[in-house]
Amino acid sequence: MTTYHIDLLKKLAQNNNCRYLENEPLSQHTTFRIGGKCSMMLFANSESSAAEFVACCKKENIRHYILGNGSNVLFSDDGFDGAVIVIGKDMRKISLHEDNVIEVMAGCTLAQLCTFALENSLMGLEFAYGIPGTVGGAVFMNAGAYGGDISDVIVKAEAFDENGNVRCFSAEDMQLGYRTSAFQSNGYIITKAWIKLGKGNASEIKEKMDSIMERRKEKQPLEYPSAGSAFKRPVGSYAGKLIQESGLRGYTVGGAQVSEKHCGFVINRNNATFSDVETLINDVRRIVSEKTGFDLECEVRIIK
Repeated sequence: MTTYHIDLLKKLAQNNNCRYLENEPLSQHTTFRIGGKCSMMLFANSESSAAEFVACCKKENIRHYILGNGSNVLFSDDGFDGAVIVIGKDMRKISLHEDNVIEVMAGCTLAQLCTFALENSLMGLEFAYGIPGTVGGAVFMNAGAYGGDISDVIVKAEAFDENGNVRCFSAEDMQLGYRTSAFQSNGYIITKAWIKLGKGNASEIKEKMDSIMERRKEKQPLEYPSAGSAFKRPVGSYAGKLIQESGLRGYTVGGAQVSEKHCGFVINRNNATFSDVETLINDVRRIVSEKTGFDLECEVRIIK
């Protein structure tokens, strides 16, 4: 990025009372704990500031990337020459409406949303407890676990395109499927969602949430940095099962490893580099294809 572009974005951030950081290590903002520096990191604090950042980047041909909690992304160690626009903790407002509908901004974490639902004795979102992402990211990929996903509870979402045009998407408009949504191809950036839940018993909801978290701790390598499940579930099987059957449990490249606890996870076991993880993912896909005939699709978004 040029000095002119950096100064332009700084001024825009200041005008919107938004935080910003220059030459910020992306490793500090991703759950993989990997990634070089980005030229400029902008923290949107409203739908309008996020839209202004994106519009400016488009007008000035500045490379940009929208980041939530950084839980499903792998950035290059070479960094990101452009602007990383964070829709995170500065956009976490949440409120309860009639008919048990929660209005929540995209930067709210799923953990916060689940806790809010529990505090209001609302059930139906327990499956999401422990998924380490934001609401925006969860809608973007229709996040799910333990028999539930976002498509089960979402009513509508609000998003804007790169020109700042705001649109309200119905559940049908979002085309939510297994780890997919219309947002992955239509270019719209999610800023808000409405979640409808059922009235329940707080103690029973908490018991279910605690049970799910215990299952996560027991079966997933939460003690290591990772991006969650590295591969989508292939039709007719499970990624972790195929990887294990291919003899890849514990397979290691540099500091990256196929988790010995859950073969569907690729972990940063020991100061892994971007290259370590990318090579390991490619090796796993190739070996599983050769040994089982299944082509695994990587779930992690790799940004070079």
